[in-house]
Amino acid sequence: MEAVVFVFSLLDCCALIFLSVYFIITLSDLECDYINARSCCSKLNKWVIPELIGHTIVTVLMLISLHWFIFLLNFPVATWNIYRMILALIND
Repeated sequence: MEAVVFVFSLLDCCALIFLSVYFIITLSDLECDYINARSCCSKLNKWVIPELIGHTIVTVLMLISLHWFIFLLNFPVATWNIYRMILALIND
């Protein structure tokens, strides 16, 4: 069970790193005026929910499998993403 948790966590973290690089590339395109702000927002907004789900799944898996140190490392990121999502829902 523990190996499955860590393999899934590794794959999820790789996907989240890829997503972060995609965010940086898209924002640099916006900075260089290759795309407009509306197009940039529409590209990035569709990836916010999967990012939130990815961080939350890893955090919950580490809590369930009793890996406290890794859970404590992931908890602030998951909390920040949930807070950011709640603020976005309130402001809409």
